[in-house]
Amino acid sequence: MNHRDPELARANAQARLRRGMFLLPSIFTAGNIGAGYFSITQTMAAISGNAEMHLDWAAIAILFAIPFDALDGRIARMTNTCSDFGKELDSLADVITFGVAPSLLAFIWGFHFLPDSINPHLRMHLLQAGAFFCFLYLIGGASRLARFNISHDPSPRNPGRPGRKYFVGMPIPAAAGFLAATVHLCYGIPVQAWWIAIPWLLLVGLTGFLMVSTWRFWSGKEINLTRSHPFQLLLVMAVVFYFGIRYSQVVFFAVALVYMFSGIWARAAYSWSRRRRYPARAEGMPDTPPNEPHSATHS
Repeated sequence: MNHRDPELARANAQARLRRGMFLLPSIFTAGNIGAGYFSITQTMAAISGNAEMHLDWAAIAILFAIPFDALDGRIARMTNTCSDFGKELDSLADVITFGVAPSLLAFIWGFHFLPDSINPHLRMHLLQAGAFFCFLYLIGGASRLARFNISHDPSPRNPGRPGRKYFVGMPIPAAAGFLAATVHLCYGIPVQAWWIAIPWLLLVGLTGFLMVSTWRFWSGKEINLTRSHPFQLLLVMAVVFYFGIRYSQVVFFAVALVYMFSGIWARAAYSWSRRRRYPARAEGMPDTPPNEPHSATHS
């Protein structure tokens, strides 16, 4: 009995440690939810006054939530504390922070403040179309998360390099980051011209489509934080961090724009290369040539 007591105590200590380690990724998920909630409250506050400041803070909160979302999953994997509860909580957090918050921000910033001086019918149609497209963005984001949760090793329509890991469809944090970075680029100053509201309408629709598409997007899962890195990398990261904070409007928008169009470019380049290699496809032949196997690419 005495011989088993130390083993039992050690097992209990490990169980307590494991329960405590589950708390660590949940803290980052809670930070994600908090940033989304703050963004929603700031967007609502913009309706009653000082729209520029509140909308800019709402966009910054969404951008601030992206590192939280990236870290909670990595920390859970690094500490071996992954759980079904954590996955569900993370998905619900993403719906709030990267679905509801940016769709509301996109509508209020891009359409709500259109002046009454423009054509009343045009303004009404833009408001209705803006509300509809922002709702489509929200539905696309929720569908993207649901597909991600039930998919097991999905393959994009345009496979990439063997061994590389890709997202199938644009991830919802990247889509939300693009909308928020656009608002932040304009310092939160709301759209007050119909000829700007129309391109914004198309961009919101495009981000919603990219999320539910089956095109490949770089996942960044090849980056290993547990492996040793050169000391010079710390200096590079410090420089990147400085420019990201000092010139956040331009840097965040440029990164979001490049990432979004990287998926579009990858799809276009793949289609173009297939047409060159298999010109018979243009005459109605099957999509996959008989001698070409399907590429199994990670999401």
